[in-house]
Amino acid sequence: MKTLRFYFDPISSNAYLAWLRMPELARRFELEVEPIPVLFAALLEANGQLGPAEIRPKARWMARNTLRKAAILGVSLRPPPSHPFNPLLALRVSSLALPLADKRALVGALLDATWARQLDVSDPEVVARIAEEAGLADGAGLVEQTRNPEIKQRLRQQTDDAIAAGVFGVPMFEAEGELFWGYDDLPYLEMVLAGEDPLDPEEAAYWGGGPPRPSSMRRQFRETAPKSWQREAEERKQRGES
Repeated sequence: MKTLRFYFDPISSNAYLAWLRMPELARRFELEVEPIPVLFAALLEANGQLGPAEIRPKARWMARNTLRKAAILGVSLRPPPSHPFNPLLALRVSSLALPLADKRALVGALLDATWARQLDVSDPEVVARIAEEAGLADGAGLVEQTRNPEIKQRLRQQTDDAIAAGVFGVPMFEAEGELFWGYDDLPYLEMVLAGEDPLDPEEAAYWGGGPPRPSSMRRQFRETAPKSWQREAEERKQRGES
């Protein structure tokens, strides 16, 4: 069975909507969906980007765009109590070494809690309850495990590995050796999975290979952030911050 890697952060409403499509895609193309929690803020930092919520016109456009997609899916989208919020607890509990079926159930429950039930997934009691509602035993024990330095490091490593693989946003999907970004890229993912990719390999090589082309405008292309997010996290740890 082929694997579809689903990179996500519950801070993204598009991650929630895309997750709702995963069961149908998995059935149709016989896929094993592997959810991979990554810290969206670290992806932005590594690529010198601002988040959509930090660009007011983009935030307004994105709200309407997301609501249209939710309407087509037939789901009611409700924002969390605050946004952006701290997603670390939800990401860490999703990074625990759980059976894949349990992990998928937990990820789905956390995304639903955030974007349909307006619950605060940065609250340990809320996350513990969500885990138990998803069928996992001892939600409080799972939350307690997220305080383990090993789990915190696991999330950092997952994020660094994703950045190294070219992941720059969420949700992002990896299949057939290629990355697809966002809910709106799902139609192209489906074409590739169906063996009907309209992309011409020679055209792709021409447009996507090599260094940036000469430009009449001076632009700076940065391959990596000046300071890795992991180094920044270590410095925060030394200062006694989370």
